[in-house]
Amino acid sequence: MGTITRRRFIDGVAVGIAGAAVASTARSYAQILGANERVNFATMGLNGRGGAHLSALNSNKATARMAYCCDVDAKILAKFAAGAQKELGYAPIAEGDFRKALESKDVDAISIATPDHWHAPMAVLGLKAGKHVYVEKPSSHNPREGELLIAAQKKYGKLVQVGDQQRSSPLSIKIIQQIHDGSLIGRAYFAKAWYENDRKSMGIGKPVAVPDSLNWDLWQGPAPRSEYKDNIHPYNWHWLFRYGTGESLNNGTHEVDVCRWALEAGYPDRVTASAGRYAYKDDWQFYDTMVTSFEYPDKLISWEGKCCNGMKYYNRGRGSLIQGTNGSVVLDRTSYEIYDLNGKKIKEYSEKEAADTSDLIGRDSMTDAHFANFIAGIRTGEKLHSPIEIANVSVTILQLSNIAWMVNRELKLDNKTGHIVGDPEAMKHWGRSYEKGWEVTV
Repeated sequence: MGTITRRRFIDGVAVGIAGAAVASTARSYAQILGANERVNFATMGLNGRGGAHLSALNSNKATARMAYCCDVDAKILAKFAAGAQKELGYAPIAEGDFRKALESKDVDAISIATPDHWHAPMAVLGLKAGKHVYVEKPSSHNPREGELLIAAQKKYGKLVQVGDQQRSSPLSIKIIQQIHDGSLIGRAYFAKAWYENDRKSMGIGKPVAVPDSLNWDLWQGPAPRSEYKDNIHPYNWHWLFRYGTGESLNNGTHEVDVCRWALEAGYPDRVTASAGRYAYKDDWQFYDTMVTSFEYPDKLISWEGKCCNGMKYYNRGRGSLIQGTNGSVVLDRTSYEIYDLNGKKIKEYSEKEAADTSDLIGRDSMTDAHFANFIAGIRTGEKLHSPIEIANVSVTILQLSNIAWMVNRELKLDNKTGHIVGDPEAMKHWGRSYEKGWEVTV
């Protein structure tokens, strides 16, 4: 009995399937009954959020499969691959160079959980290779890369979903819809978001030999080359300009995106930011404390980030306060509280305890649902909850917070494009320099 190729199915053509299960390795997945209907993923970057991607793909195993897992650190790769085989019941192909997965015609989509400086460059390479892309926030290292990723998505026609998973939370969808229809708190006009953690110092790094397990050249990829130090890999790159984007993009993106969603806000007219590295003196180049605001003609959003102090607001380590003409809502990933205009609590609901801000992987039902939405977008055309053109606004305005902090002044924006107006010095930070040969092109 003949079959239509799985590639044609993924592109939207109905298919008849015949076959029987014959093996449990990724190399034989195409012979397993039903494999032709699944979206086959290559997951790239396995140390942190890669674990949540594994969990999400296993949760969606009826419609998705991990064909490849990729990481430049052989130790991380081996550990992840062994765990994946145990969890999934089959063995994805373990690959140290993600480009080999991009070459595979068996891969339909990639999921990216690498360091930030790789997000947009890898996503664009994936689109060029004909793959759909799920990319963790921030979807770019700088505003220019966000523009390039949107242009690439439009050019190559594949889907790009950004990992703002709260947009797939049924609880958040319900509350945001009630805010939008005015039935909950009247007209919403102010939103305050926050994040706390008690991160410790990253210390002063020492130049050391690159570990034998690490492909340091490929790890750096698009970033200009520098010597390896013992306090960069696998996590503290977050706090270095060359690779990371600071806590505002590492975690603030989630709640600021919820605030924008609730207020139906695009690019603001003005961005201000005050911040500093106060808790420790070390190699950490970004701030550990930031207060930033996004000003609109008829609304205001603020975010407060505290990396090194665990003081919570509303007994939550992270969350969003949405205020309107008739009341307020406090919303996080698993609960909400509703207050009247005088600040009296009139309703509350909680699915479970508030999210733990020390959790660096984040296996949760929201991520599972966000992947389900992405997979359905590929298979059936379901509307994405966080497509790149929407998510990029939240990413860009927080990158602008970083720029406002760097130049130490308010930024005035073109609220249609997000571009900085009348400040050539600040606009110098719109993009970045690349290692020769690694420039992002569409």
